[in-house]
Amino acid sequence: MIIDLGKRDLITIEDLSNREIEAVFRVADQMAENMIEQFGVCRGKVMASLFFEPSTRTRLSFETAMNRLGGSVISVTDIGNTSLAKGESIADMARVVGRYADIIVIRHPWEGAAKVVADYAEVPVINAGDGGHQHPSQTLLDLYTLKKKWKTLKGLNVALLGDLKYGRTVHSLVFALARFGALMNFRQSPGVEMPSYVLRKLREYGLVLRKYPNVNDSGSESGSTPFDVIYVSPPNQARLPMETTDIDIQIKVRRGGHDIEVMKKVDALYVTRRQKERFKVEDGSDEIDKIYPVVDKKLLQEEKYRKAIVMHPLPRVGELAYEMDADPRSMYFKQAGFGVPVRMALLSLLLGAKSADMPERRQLSFVEKKEFLTYEMDTGVRCQNEKCVSVQETEKRYIKPKFEIVSTTPLTLRCTYCEQETPPEYLPSLYIASSKWHQGLVENKRYYKADSFMLGRIRPENLIIFGSGEDARRQGFKLGKRAV
Repeated sequence: MIIDLGKRDLITIEDLSNREIEAVFRVADQMAENMIEQFGVCRGKVMASLFFEPSTRTRLSFETAMNRLGGSVISVTDIGNTSLAKGESIADMARVVGRYADIIVIRHPWEGAAKVVADYAEVPVINAGDGGHQHPSQTLLDLYTLKKKWKTLKGLNVALLGDLKYGRTVHSLVFALARFGALMNFRQSPGVEMPSYVLRKLREYGLVLRKYPNVNDSGSESGSTPFDVIYVSPPNQARLPMETTDIDIQIKVRRGGHDIEVMKKVDALYVTRRQKERFKVEDGSDEIDKIYPVVDKKLLQEEKYRKAIVMHPLPRVGELAYEMDADPRSMYFKQAGFGVPVRMALLSLLLGAKSADMPERRQLSFVEKKEFLTYEMDTGVRCQNEKCVSVQETEKRYIKPKFEIVSTTPLTLRCTYCEQETPPEYLPSLYIASSKWHQGLVENKRYYKADSFMLGRIRPENLIIFGSGEDARRQGFKLGKRAV
């Protein structure tokens, strides 16, 4: 089976199927075996490297990858030196740069910015990190690292530790691990927990999430840090084949009045730094600093971590002890090194310079994500994430708000740009109506509060959602008699 990814975008890790991810790995192996032979694969191709946030590993590995493939690189590393600083929209920039280059790699602080570039550029676009949203190419090299060590992803136990709230690398990684049948546990420090929209999406994959509060685990200088632990497992976990690793055994112990499921072993410990650049004052940064976990040899002495490899997307800023560098279980520098062959593979595939011949076999997806209706009407509803690209003044001229209706009990909308959901406090300001007016009469155009019982009477495909009552009246609707 030939896998051809030519002219495709990579904005989230969900843009690639499991089989396509395996194809990237196969080509990456070819690249790594003989780098010299790859020169010329992308001769004549130009990559635009647009990095509007600081970067070392991602930017340099992409540029190294393109140079090793024989292509050329044009780059921007300071937004102040571009027309974006003059108020140009990302959409206009994408249209122009897409005429200069054959592929665009972009990092931007606005969540969803890479999707806008993909919508308007006429060349493939790779998301190199958009705010705290996703970082899919990092996920590819993370998965590649795990595969190199353990030969499989199915059944692996992966513990994620650190800033799970703003760490875009973990947001991409958990979806991919879920699809390949891995088990996970999130060891969450207060204030940097995994976002609710990520947890909801994991449940949409059919995964089982179980949360236990205040589990003590070593991982700080004080020797004891309180974590909320969320265990994530496939619904048919018991049927996972025992391949190259021992499948985790869940042991229940009684602690503080709770039945705690303790992982007998961990195959990989994925550590992230605290994303200080994304913190707000009200997030309690100083308090989080005091309890932020540190991974050191003392932690790795615990039985469940004895064979675990230690991974980190880097840079580290204190959460990963330097004494770990000499430990053979530490993989973070090798992990960073894999960025070049993996990104060489990705660039050559998206540019259509390479394809992968994959063996015919059963579908590799372990779980499938649920699909939802999309709401695209411009009726005053806006994403409530202030870092979303769709709410920025320069982008409103081009971007039409777009949401998935992920729930009607209560009404919950997921922005298709940043993937964050409407918070509960936003619901009382929303109003609803049906596109199928009562008896088909215009005089029966009525609108109602979004948290009223009328929501249950309107079919999702007929639902109209207004950002305010004024928006509804502007569209010719009148307040219903039973509006509440």
